[in-house]
Amino acid sequence: MDRRQVLAYRIAEHGLHRTARDVAELAVVRAGLQDSMRDTALLAAVARVDGRVSLVDDDRLVLAWTLRGAPHYHLDLAEVTRALVPLDDADALARMLWQRKELAATGLAAADVVFTAAAALRAVVTKEMTKGAVSTAVTKKLPPEFSRWCRGCNATHIQEQLMRIAAPHAGLRLVAGATPATLAPLEGRGRMRKTPDVAAATSVVESYLRLNGPASPGEAAEFVGTARAVVDKTWPSDLAEVKVEGKTRYLPSSSLAALENPPEPDVVRLLPPLDPFIQARDKALLVPDPARRKEVWKMLGNPGVLLADGDIAGTWRTKGSGAKLAFTVTAFDPLRPAVREEAEAEAARVAAARGFEKHTVTWTES
Repeated sequence: MDRRQVLAYRIAEHGLHRTARDVAELAVVRAGLQDSMRDTALLAAVARVDGRVSLVDDDRLVLAWTLRGAPHYHLDLAEVTRALVPLDDADALARMLWQRKELAATGLAAADVVFTAAAALRAVVTKEMTKGAVSTAVTKKLPPEFSRWCRGCNATHIQEQLMRIAAPHAGLRLVAGATPATLAPLEGRGRMRKTPDVAAATSVVESYLRLNGPASPGEAAEFVGTARAVVDKTWPSDLAEVKVEGKTRYLPSSSLAALENPPEPDVVRLLPPLDPFIQARDKALLVPDPARRKEVWKMLGNPGVLLADGDIAGTWRTKGSGAKLAFTVTAFDPLRPAVREEAEAEAARVAAARGFEKHTVTWTES
């Protein structure tokens, strides 16, 4: 398989042909839709749903810190929470991501730390509380080695990633649309589960391979937010082995026919930063040119991407002023007039979804 065929398959799997009439139909929502930047999840849904979209008001969806500790909308949070129960201490430690060293330095079993923090969060959050208030209260309940000095807050509080990965086990959700971030207890939350559910964890890996496959075990591990050795324990059994640009990759066998004959990727979409399509971990496949990859994935402040002719064709940013939203779209290469026209129609959809009455589009080339 070459990259163009893989991208055509992913465009279809991600629902970017916009045949869905409801967010619940989208595979990216069933897998968990990330909402880490302003309107990320909303605009990802707008790019895929043929009709009006409102996530904040959708009672079927629950927003919570889940995969990699990032906020995601879920249709079935209970199943995802089961998948997030650490398989062992190595898994719990890996999920701390950038704060692994701090957790390891405690000398405590990593899984015990996670569940101790979860128990404290559960005791503290009995009603809606801002993240700052929760952090202050739970820090007082935990041993000092669970906390760190935060220069930005000018205070000592629970390690950020620890609070995030412990929160779903505590039966907590995020209040959708609330600023600042606000936590609340889930209605009818049951007892905290500490027993790993290998089947649920395997389902998360399989979902990644179906949406962003063919992919490698290492790429799946990075998406899940754990170690490669952990993913080896939850690696799905019924997979097809595929060569992509000469490299061995995998996807569910049931998806092989769709990969072999994907629909023509004749869509133009403005995808927001952190859209599920660009959450695939094989960045060099998505954007082969290193200089262009640096434009798409930055250390801070990622732009959105322009999807056209089955490829990532550029980036886009916006700036709001009053009732007007100004778009700047930067094309990697000259675009056909029809593509520009469709992109401007997509800009109108984005502006309307974000509540702006007017918009402008300025084109540049990189």
